[in-house]
Amino acid sequence: MGREEEIIKEREKKLSELRKAGVNPYLAKFDKKNLVKDCLNAKLNAKVKTAGRIMTKREIGKITFSDLMDSSGKIQLVFQEKETPEKDFEFFTKYIDVGDIIGVEGKIIKTKTGQHSILVKSLSLLTKSILPLPDKWHGLQDEEERLRKRYLDILMNPEIKEIFIKKAKFWSTIRNFLLEKGFLEVETPILENCAGGASATPFKTHHNALDIDVFLRISMGELWQKRLMVAGYEKTFEIGRQFRNEGMDMEHLQDYSQMEFYWAYADYNDGMKLVEEMYKKVAKEILGTLKFKTHGYEIDLGKKWELYDYEDVIKKYTKINIYSAAEKEIKKKIDELKIKYDPRLDKWRLIDILWKYCRKKLSGPGFLINQPVEVSPLAKRNSKDERKVEQFQIIIAGTELGNGYSELNDPVDQEKRFERQTELKKKGDTEAQEHDREYVEALKYGMPPVCGFGISERLFSYLIDKPIRECIIFPLMKPGK
Repeated sequence: MGREEEIIKEREKKLSELRKAGVNPYLAKFDKKNLVKDCLNAKLNAKVKTAGRIMTKREIGKITFSDLMDSSGKIQLVFQEKETPEKDFEFFTKYIDVGDIIGVEGKIIKTKTGQHSILVKSLSLLTKSILPLPDKWHGLQDEEERLRKRYLDILMNPEIKEIFIKKAKFWSTIRNFLLEKGFLEVETPILENCAGGASATPFKTHHNALDIDVFLRISMGELWQKRLMVAGYEKTFEIGRQFRNEGMDMEHLQDYSQMEFYWAYADYNDGMKLVEEMYKKVAKEILGTLKFKTHGYEIDLGKKWELYDYEDVIKKYTKINIYSAAEKEIKKKIDELKIKYDPRLDKWRLIDILWKYCRKKLSGPGFLINQPVEVSPLAKRNSKDERKVEQFQIIIAGTELGNGYSELNDPVDQEKRFERQTELKKKGDTEAQEHDREYVEALKYGMPPVCGFGISERLFSYLIDKPIRECIIFPLMKPGK
């Protein structure tokens, strides 16, 4: 029998003894008066009543020391003969293990070493643990196990816990920023007849009650929020989950959180100004500074943001003229760069592969502008050059951290672009957009000029310099053995 099996067997024995003695090892309630942080700030001799998990247990003669942890911090408990009631002292010594959740009452003292502690006067067992916690230094070393048992990862590592406190602040900062700017928060469908609003491969499922196939949304209600612009709303946004049935890497997951806003009577220039202000606000709230290092880049959001021209950047780093180059020439360049690709992709998908190679050369912060109309089916054409669209992508640390544009509101142009996407899908492009005829119909009633913008939690992962899967509290995993 291994050491862990011995521990489990011993705890199961204690559990049985407690039940036989009439002690409920899983209480329904405890009247917790103080957080641990309140106890740490309390004056000496103050009476406190708190609860949490036992993280250590050290018996030294007639005194037992223990660390109690709750959501706010950790404090030392002191069980001392003649100070702690005998029944509580004995109960703690005999039945309480590391990992158990207990409630205590006592007074604040300072030990001989000057440590702020609780001298325990009363003890309640709230939850008896059966499985031992992982060793602080050697447990949960395997990444897959760590992510699968994220609750232990968070419990044992305060820095992991802090990530998700910051992430909550990240989304609340964005939400409050937009609300203060007069935007209305809305909810749009997650299940759709037509997965629109982005170029991505959707998840498909079947709706039994209606007996139809439906898709999980691949955008944060883009085509729905623009219907709301038709309906007369002028500023809307949504924060929620969206789903793309594609690959996983440092920047991509299949389900993740996204925010999109839509702003009537504004264009992409207005959007760039608003988004720059929002990003600075978010960075200040999360990091306390506009300067940070991430993924090997040094970033300063406080400096002047660059304008990167799509055509010029690709020409600079690959010598390819995107408008005059033949498909064969583009494929040759991609082969030279040793980039894998699907040979069935059309010229503009291949061009976009070149762009993503070039993007890594740009540290930002900046805006990518003047994208070809072929790679952006939902953006309004640039009035000065109809080959291009009024789009802006946020470039920071060699990646795209946000995408927006002056929305296409010409229903005839939109219909033609959807038809082209349908042709691409027939040729095998699984990321080509769906032809949403109901959306085109809505446009025919008239949509005002609109600027739309979307950002996913990839921005958060870059702010704290972590792979995106590390920033998901419970990432999707293969079932454990």
